[in-house]
Amino acid sequence: MSALRWPGLDGRRILVTGGSRGIGRAIVDELAGAGAEVFLTARTLESAERAAAEVAAAGGRARGVALDLSDAAAAQAALDALVKETREAGGMHGVVLNAGMTRDTLLMRMPLADWEAVIQANLTGAFLVTKAWVPGMIRNRFGRIVAVSSVVGRMGNAGQANYAASKAGLIGFVRALARELASRSVTVNAVAPGFIDTDMTRSLPEEARKKLLDAVPLGRLGMPADVATGVAFLLSDAASYITGAVLDINGGMDM
Repeated sequence: MSALRWPGLDGRRILVTGGSRGIGRAIVDELAGAGAEVFLTARTLESAERAAAEVAAAGGRARGVALDLSDAAAAQAALDALVKETREAGGMHGVVLNAGMTRDTLLMRMPLADWEAVIQANLTGAFLVTKAWVPGMIRNRFGRIVAVSSVVGRMGNAGQANYAASKAGLIGFVRALARELASRSVTVNAVAPGFIDTDMTRSLPEEARKKLLDAVPLGRLGMPADVATGVAFLLSDAASYITGAVLDINGGMDM
């Protein structure tokens, strides 16, 4: 999209975690199209650099960074290195907390390891990434932070107690942080996507897919671009008076 559509994004440095595919990749493409310099992360450097090369081939500016949020120590080391590298340029103007994972099963069958893995990647990972960039944003008296939560964090979903807890936790995290940082002109918001047309939903059996659609008042799955436009809006100057908000992008599921 153009810089005119999203005022203020042209030339800004924005980190997008989990940016190599799916919703994260759509966010990267939207921001790069608006003129932002995007740092996209993936678990492996190969995946991150491949996605960054595709963005560059389309005329955008992107750099791939390896960041595995399931390993707190390794993630902290990678973040420290990136913060140090970009400090002289002023750090990041914006951060999108998109990386996440699922390990679905009913609570009575859920191993503690699956609970901890999802909380670590989805919630503790968001904490680590945000904490790395907040000092610079406070120094600059400017910043935009957007977390990708989920309709499941609003409504719950059987078989996803760990995922729902992590996504609901992100909403609480955003609202607390918004209060902490508002006086420094740093806004903190979230989007809560519903069922989105990604590789995961495409692989569902037809009966399960129909059941999903029946739960959506608009009668269709969302597209990754629907989420990307919401994120870009919250990062842009058009949303400069919005903080502590959750933008629902779910076709009316959580009315």
